[in-house]
Amino acid sequence: MNRQAIVSGVALTAMVAVVSLAPVPASAQGRTAAAETSTAPRTAWGQPDLQGVWDFRTITPMQRPDNLAGREFLTAEEAANLEQEVADRNARLAARPAQRTTPSDSVDRGVDGAPGSYNNFWMDRGTQVIGTRRTSLIVDPPDGRIPPLTEQAQRRAEARRAYQREHPADSWEDRSVYERCILGFNAGPPIEPRAYNNHMQVFQTPDHVVIFNEMVHDSRIISLAPRDHLPDSVRQWMGDSMGRWEGDTLVIETANLYKENSFTGRQGATQDMRLVERFTRADANTLVYEFTVEDPATWTRPWSVEVPMARSAEQVWEFACHEGNYGMDGILAGHRAEERATAGVSR
Repeated sequence: MNRQAIVSGVALTAMVAVVSLAPVPASAQGRTAAAETSTAPRTAWGQPDLQGVWDFRTITPMQRPDNLAGREFLTAEEAANLEQEVADRNARLAARPAQRTTPSDSVDRGVDGAPGSYNNFWMDRGTQVIGTRRTSLIVDPPDGRIPPLTEQAQRRAEARRAYQREHPADSWEDRSVYERCILGFNAGPPIEPRAYNNHMQVFQTPDHVVIFNEMVHDSRIISLAPRDHLPDSVRQWMGDSMGRWEGDTLVIETANLYKENSFTGRQGATQDMRLVERFTRADANTLVYEFTVEDPATWTRPWSVEVPMARSAEQVWEFACHEGNYGMDGILAGHRAEERATAGVSR
């Protein structure tokens, strides 16, 4: 359940306060996070203090839109216009008369720019572009786009699509890890701004860091002690993460992913994908999150993303996935019913 739904029963002013918490980094266009670390707070033991609740909502897309090809940054006017369009859309959908929805392949796509079987109220993507006004969260390659798939990855993707057409729900394993409530769809690793619950909390000790995601309340406990990665035979849903400090930046390297997570499953990467994340406290209210993914079996080159996160005064709320994942029973039961109907069996 997203943050807007949680606060639906409280006063309107409180709900507006939650919606307004969009990531607006203090860093201006062209300035790097490293240049601002002098204002960042530190822990009692001297490390940069990354602790707190961080909001990574933004309307800035992961990939640069085709109509902005060759444009690394928006103008101030363009950014303001995009933000106004989002505000106008939210107001229009909130005032629209109730409509009965019909089943589709996505809860996110409906008529007139509305979501599908969700009301727009449930979505919480934010209302602002990132403070740098970049046209994409991808900062490398320079074109702001995910690199092309390798021929091997294209064949895997075609085989996967063909299988899914014939076997959409033979068993729970045919459904995504976020439908199965194993991982949140924005929790990763790496972390991505998505439809809702774009908040996470960081805890620190001198030798560990904990990243606690609001979505499905996934937690990564990351040791800062030097060690080797686990053997290749040991795979984990969120991988094997090891952390270290490089100056004032926390660097986390992750390997040993198990089959797929919320990122690799959607992007088509293999379980041998390597991930490097960087967390830099730019100032009191900004945590700059960067990640680079590398998988030669999937993409023709590595690619990197930068997401400024804004410090939030909110707590991390409880997330109930399918209220105990009862939804999976309905998905599988529905497909069994389709199979019986196709075979001409009444029950």
